[in-house]
Amino acid sequence: MIKDIVPSVHFYDQDFVDMYDRTWVWIDEFWTQGTKENGFSGNYLSYPNQTTFNQFYSCLTALFLVYSNQAYSPYPIIDFFYSKQEESGAIRSDYSIKDGKIYLPKDNPEGVAPPIFAYVEHGFYHKIGNKKRLKDIVPILEGHFAWLKENFLRENGLYSVPPAACMLGNVDRSKVYYPVDFNAQLAVNALYLSAIGDILNDKELSFRYKRLYFSLKTRINSMMWSAEDQFYYDLDAKENQVRKKHIGSYWTLLAEIPNEERADGFIAHLKDPGEFGTENPFPTIPVSDKDFSEDGDGYNGGVFPFNTYVVVKGLEQYNEFEFARECAIRHLYFILDTLHPEGGEGGDIWEAYLPNREGPSKGKTLENFPRPKFLPMVAIVTITLMIEDIIGLVISLPRKTVDWTMTSLEVMGIEGLSLKRNMITILSNRQARGWEIRLESEKLYYFTIEILGENKKKTLPIPSGKCSMLIDKL
Repeated sequence: MIKDIVPSVHFYDQDFVDMYDRTWVWIDEFWTQGTKENGFSGNYLSYPNQTTFNQFYSCLTALFLVYSNQAYSPYPIIDFFYSKQEESGAIRSDYSIKDGKIYLPKDNPEGVAPPIFAYVEHGFYHKIGNKKRLKDIVPILEGHFAWLKENFLRENGLYSVPPAACMLGNVDRSKVYYPVDFNAQLAVNALYLSAIGDILNDKELSFRYKRLYFSLKTRINSMMWSAEDQFYYDLDAKENQVRKKHIGSYWTLLAEIPNEERADGFIAHLKDPGEFGTENPFPTIPVSDKDFSEDGDGYNGGVFPFNTYVVVKGLEQYNEFEFARECAIRHLYFILDTLHPEGGEGGDIWEAYLPNREGPSKGKTLENFPRPKFLPMVAIVTITLMIEDIIGLVISLPRKTVDWTMTSLEVMGIEGLSLKRNMITILSNRQARGWEIRLESEKLYYFTIEILGENKKKTLPIPSGKCSMLIDKL
């Protein structure tokens, strides 16, 4: 049984737990062996009608496979792209699933993809804890960064890539020359490469990428920010702001680019129902845009789980945990309602959803859209956001820490999560004596609990074996 291999989650809404369990069953069904022809050694997560290995979707996949207790290793899918690195440092966005050859789309002739390998590897380190791997992959990440710099960095210090590289589909970006999302993604990459330097105690590496990060941050803030609209915009070839809002701008939160004052106005758009604050948060373009469609029209109103993930993670950087969690919960309800629609006809999971009612985003102009059972997109919510935001657990294996942030006391937790060779269980329950947290572990680790609604925070060493704590005593 898959349930016995991967961690179990507990939550007061059983539908969420069933969705989490069901996702692992689907992952098992689509777990595929590489072939001699495509050069993929090991196994990977496939999806219906897959024609290429896509770099960005593979990075998304890795962000939830880290929670599989290594039953479904996230390493091979990322290592496949590393094995394809060219002498120039290039790693392309797509490789054929048939023969492993480069596939270059017409609208993205160099095969550029959102550069987030360092973000993914930093996550690997904290969830699986392999320092040697970090040391081995740094030259690959540096080579890739150097290729991007060599080919796409312009004199003004910003990067220019085709908008198709930014994964926002049929959103009209015809005037865009400097995409805000790509530049912010590169800032995220530099920030986490610098953090990897800190982990490896490589001061030179850390300093070099911190400097690159601040260079990008300064230019994004000075050239792409509109004080009037409280928003970050793309630029055209003459460095004028292209006044079209889209959700890609919120990569700047994940990159920690706005200061607190700017962040307040910028985040306000996410809460405004006339902008990005739809019932199902967050559509790719705001309700106020002339191209916005209640039927989704592909990305022109469609809600894509990976965008929701990026915004939720960005909000966390600005202490907006409660709002981030609420949005993750709302989005998961829409995924559930579309899987089990009223009226009894069969539902499914999709790569994109409608902004204000159940159902997938429609897309007449997009080929093969929306894709059903598109797990690289959906599982990042049903597994990663379920564990990290809806339950609220943040795990670091090297630091031997588990942080649990709760907005209020609720019945929830996780069971059988592997911290390398240490299986842990953390569950909250209401007992006759009050709220209790039961903990079980094979080795010592440090546990921090924060209950936002009760203004309580405490860090305790958790010994091996079983123990419990009463919240009232904290």
